[in-house]
Amino acid sequence: MLTLADLLEGVVGQRPAAGAIPTMELSAVVIDSREARPNSLFVALRGEQQDGHEFVADAFARGAVAALIEREVEAECQIVDAQTPLPATSIQPPFCLMTENSLKALQRLAAFWRARFSPRVIGVTGSVGKTTTKEMIWSVLRQRFRTLKSWGNYNNEIGLPLTLLYLNPEHERVVLEMGMYALGEIAALAAIAHPHVGVVTNVGPTHLERLGTIERIAQAKSELVEALPSASQGGIAILNRDDPMVRAMAEKTQAQVFYYGLDPACDLWASHVESRGLEGVRFQLHSGRERLHVKIPLLGRHSVHTALAAAAVGLVEGESWEEIVAGLWDVTEQVRLVAVKGIKSSTIIDDTYNASPASSIAALNLLEELLGRKIAVLGDMLELGDFEEEGHRKVGRRVVDVASILITVGPRGRIIAQEALACGMAEGDVFMVENNEQAIAQLRQIISQGDVVLVKGSRGMKMEEIVAALTAPLDQSQGMNAP
Repeated sequence: MLTLADLLEGVVGQRPAAGAIPTMELSAVVIDSREARPNSLFVALRGEQQDGHEFVADAFARGAVAALIEREVEAECQIVDAQTPLPATSIQPPFCLMTENSLKALQRLAAFWRARFSPRVIGVTGSVGKTTTKEMIWSVLRQRFRTLKSWGNYNNEIGLPLTLLYLNPEHERVVLEMGMYALGEIAALAAIAHPHVGVVTNVGPTHLERLGTIERIAQAKSELVEALPSASQGGIAILNRDDPMVRAMAEKTQAQVFYYGLDPACDLWASHVESRGLEGVRFQLHSGRERLHVKIPLLGRHSVHTALAAAAVGLVEGESWEEIVAGLWDVTEQVRLVAVKGIKSSTIIDDTYNASPASSIAALNLLEELLGRKIAVLGDMLELGDFEEEGHRKVGRRVVDVASILITVGPRGRIIAQEALACGMAEGDVFMVENNEQAIAQLRQIISQGDVVLVKGSRGMKMEEIVAALTAPLDQSQGMNAP
């Protein structure tokens, strides 16, 4: 629904005169020229590895009609200066809108477009589980409302504005994941999105290397609830009461506070939690005098908090229990933790998106509940700062009680292995390797029928390579070495 005229008004602050620009709706907004298509907008961003300005011509060749730029480019196009009043002459595609900063221009455009509409916006943040929580909230809300969600992990200063540019008049609710690396980033995202509801899942040592202390991480996450409107204006902070640092955020918001967790003191709480392994989780849901028996298709007992957060959003947004329960069951994506068939009739638990001590221990707890010989493949957990050694040792201590075999990948993974050995795990059951290729080779030797293999590590470890190799037919994964 975003038009070329909207683009100019949102970035320049001035709407072009009637007839000065073709009446044209933008088909997409992209930051990768390969994703450009006819009538799309390309945003040229400077990255650590590549500069989008070098691909403006490619975007135009693929059909883009406009580009946001901050320096000169080698592309045949009209240049429109966003720092001066729009020219009286006509503007014809393809054109480049020259700005001081392409990213800030994208954010300004998103804020302008967000202000055009009046959906209720739900922001989701936390150290662990943001994406799964966002997906389940969307699943619940879409039972009644036309709901837009941030796709994948589009949760930062680029992804959130891109999501908002797909907002249209039909959307009644928007669910946005909000991530951060530093103080002030969630506040900046909230200033663009203007959330009415803020969900905080937990506070953990993820990004401790950047922020220094767990208290600063909590401070960064609390920026979401601080940005909410007052209770009288419809603001609601949905907080995990089981996490002390999240619970304390109630003092930092003027919004209504709604607690969820496992404590009966919560507004919404769960009891009788029963993990059914790969079949999901059962529990009882309590709200006032209401009590419901619920089953969700997510894996692991920790998924109950995800379901509680989503149900809480459904409740405060006025949905019925029938709609909420249907949404909890109708999650279309497991997102972060999936079970797939592996080589030699094994089961591979793919939890490779990211890792922290808390999420790794939660994954090990799930592994413990499954039948079969248990193999844990654990890689480095990054950005833990001063908590790095102790965080890895905590995981190593838990491994001993769960896994029959441990394979660690990377230098930090060795700390997990060393702690497991120190806690009594047999040397013959612990393998320390340097990279994914060595892990794959080791696993192919030791996996046998019925084994359950957990694969988990930080995103930078790219451990999805291990999962791909263990789930692919052996002749494909071995390439030229295949018989």
